Amino acid sequence: MAILVVGSVAFDSIATPHGKVEHCLGGAATYFSLAASSFTDVRVIAVVGEDFLPEHEAVFTARGIDTRGIERAPGLSFHWTGAYAGTMNEAETLGTDLNVFERFEPKIPEAYTDSEYLFLANIDPLLQVRVRSQMANVRMVCGDTMNYWISSHAENLAKVLRELDVLLINDGEARMLSGEQNSVRAAEKVLAMGPKSLVMKHGEYGATGFFGARSFAGGAVPRPFRAPALPLAEVVDPTGAGDSFAGGFYGYIASQPELTPEVFRRAMFYGGVMGSFACERFGTERLQAVTRAEIEARFEIFREISHLDCASV
Repeated sequence: MAILVVGSVAFDSIATPHGKVEHCLGGAATYFSLAASSFTDVRVIAVVGEDFLPEHEAVFTARGIDTRGIERAPGLSFHWTGAYAGTMNEAETLGTDLNVFERFEPKIPEAYTDSEYLFLANIDPLLQVRVRSQMANVRMVCGDTMNYWISSHAENLAKVLRELDVLLINDGEARMLSGEQNSVRAAEKVLAMGPKSLVMKHGEYGATGFFGARSFAGGAVPRPFRAPALPLAEVVDPTGAGDSFAGGFYGYIASQPELTPEVFRRAMFYGGVMGSFACERFGTERLQAVTRAEIEARFEIFREISHLDCASV
C-alpha cells in the first residue's frame, strides 16, 4: 500500500540550547517519508536544487523510499533557518529562502498514479488541489496546512478541506481556522468545513482525534480520542516532530487492511512514537537509523503510560 507524499525537501539551519547545525536535510516531505517508511512504501514528489547531492538522496533510498518524483532544478534548494529557546515549544524563524521551491509545480510520474494513499504536506493549497484532482482514484487523502495559508489563501484552502479524509494541524492552527478558542468547538467548525476527521496536535501534550459522521463506514461517531506524547528527558530538536507524527500516523494506517476506530487510535500512538524519535537528534538523524524493533518498544511505553489499571487504585 504505497503512500504518495507531495511537499518540501529542504535544508535547515537550526540552533537550539543543545547546539547548532547548518544545512541539514529537512523539509515536511522528508520527515514524513522517513517516518512512514517504517510501515509501508513511500513515494515522494518534491523539487530540489543543485545542492541536493547523491548523499542526500541516499538518506531516502536507504529507507526504501521511491525518489523518482523528486525534480532537480537549477539553483538552490529551499532553506529554512530557525532557533529555539526555553521550552522549545515554538521556533523563531530567522530566514526563509524558497529558492527553487518558489516555482514548484508538482509533476506526478506515471508510475505513481496507482498510489492508494495521498498525503498533501504543507504547501500552497492551490498546488494541493491540483495534485488531488490528478489522483482521483486514491483510497484515502490526508493533509496538512499552516497559519500562512489559513490567513492568506482561505478560498483555495477551503477546496482542499472538502477533499480530505483526515486533516492534521496543531491546536493554534485549528483555532485560527475556526475562529474558536475552545478546542472542541474549533474541531466542530473545522469538521463542518469538509474533513471527515481531524487530528489536532498539542506538541508536548500529545494529540486529539475528532470525528464526524463520515469518519468510518457503518458505525456510530466515536468520541474524541486523546493520545499522549512521550515525556522526554531531553529534546534536542523538535523541528520535524509534527511531520514525523503525520508519517507515523498515516504510514500505520496505510499498512492496515481497513480504517477502523481502533486502527485510527493506534495510528495516533504510532504518530507520537515517530514524533518522539525525531526530537532526539538534530534534523532527520534519528529517523534515518530507527528500527522497527525500537518503534514497537516505544509503542509499548505509550500504551503503558496511557493505561489506567482500575484494580490498583
